[in-house]
Amino acid sequence: MSKGSNKEFRTEHDSMGELQVPADALWGAQTQRAVENFPVSGQRMPRAFIRALGLIKGAAAEVNAGLGLLPKGVGKAIQAAAQEVADGVHDAHFPIDIYQTGSGTSSNMNANEVIAALANQGGKAGKTAVHPNDHVNLGQSSNDVIPTAIRVSAQLATVENLLPALKHLRKTIDKRARTLGKVVKTGRTHLMDAMPLTFAQEFGAWSAQLESAQARIEDALKRLRRLPLGGTAIGTGINADPRFGGKVAKVLSTTTGVKFDSAENKFEGLAAQDDAVELSGQLNALAVALIKIANDLRWMNSGPLAGLGEVELPALQPGSSIMPGKVNPVIPEATVMVAAQVIGHHTAITVAGQTGNFQLNVTLPLIAANLLDSIQLLSNVMNLLADKVFVGLVVRQDRVREALARNPILVTALNPIIGYEKAAAIAKRAYKEQRPVLEIALEDSGLSEAELKRLLDPAALTLGGIHEQ
Repeated sequence: MSKGSNKEFRTEHDSMGELQVPADALWGAQTQRAVENFPVSGQRMPRAFIRALGLIKGAAAEVNAGLGLLPKGVGKAIQAAAQEVADGVHDAHFPIDIYQTGSGTSSNMNANEVIAALANQGGKAGKTAVHPNDHVNLGQSSNDVIPTAIRVSAQLATVENLLPALKHLRKTIDKRARTLGKVVKTGRTHLMDAMPLTFAQEFGAWSAQLESAQARIEDALKRLRRLPLGGTAIGTGINADPRFGGKVAKVLSTTTGVKFDSAENKFEGLAAQDDAVELSGQLNALAVALIKIANDLRWMNSGPLAGLGEVELPALQPGSSIMPGKVNPVIPEATVMVAAQVIGHHTAITVAGQTGNFQLNVTLPLIAANLLDSIQLLSNVMNLLADKVFVGLVVRQDRVREALARNPILVTALNPIIGYEKAAAIAKRAYKEQRPVLEIALEDSGLSEAELKRLLDPAALTLGGIHEQ
């Protein structure tokens, strides 16, 4: 053991030779080389990814021991250590930058070295010294472990976090829509006044967008759950028991409560990351939907005097360092920024998905990090939208009724009776004189007041159909 810069080191070696490793580090030589080789961003691989590595290594040890390929004691020691890694107990010992070798070999060896070190503590494995490659990595290659970790981590994060948040947001919107089913407002196309609709109809469109997003994501998960573990180096399964991949998928399904399958074609799972790109694409579509919802809310909340002022969003914080009393729609703004980041992540994942030749994609850590960041960001911001926006949203009904009464586009309902041109003249006069359509129509249409009130009833117009005498 040596000293340098008040920090103690120990000497470790790998196939390339010796090097110094911090004395208190659980990692070994290969991890240390990666720490020194990739001082790029200072960003480590995500917690969800490290969890997946731990789950995979534990399941692999259980299967290998069951197949008689590992001594029982070694298998149990690896399983216990891998579970600690999965639980986040040793996250400080996963120091490798996201921007590393494209196969993720450094992260795979980081897991192998940490788990081996833990398994060797206190003689847990018996007389056998647990080796990172020979035991922890038995029947595996970085080339199938890392693509598997991408799928396991993204599947778990989506099932455990994203889908519950998406469903929560939908339910919250639907609940508010039910309370506003009879409140009629001015519709807008091209940001200009259009025919009326209810708040329930407007909210219902948002809910439908989210329902479609949910369906697309759930469909993508059917393909993402196919694990290429067992393909080892290039997909042939060299050095792995033919039963290994299928058994590990079953163990992971049991352990997590989330369904996983062994991929029928391991070559695809190593060479291409189309399943991850597909899920990212569905997250991209969800981001687009959230931008639409957030921007609608921002417009509806605008003002409160000089904007639309249809709703009041909960006041969460002062909106200006210089203008007292100003309050801004901060959660919708955060939503737009999250969605923009997710769209950017998808662009990077799309490029990364193309970046492999022959039997291996070589941008795996980037795909993992961006995909998991997108899932986490969307999960968090959807919960905020539900709990900090929709729950406390208040409709300014007086403002809504006033704008609706003066909406010249209501005259559209008279088209089948008096014709488009006469209706257009009434609309233009109502707008020019800033008077309700009903008053102008009573003067110019030749229809009775009772008939006009029936034809121009905003609530009736939200039901669609043809309005005739």
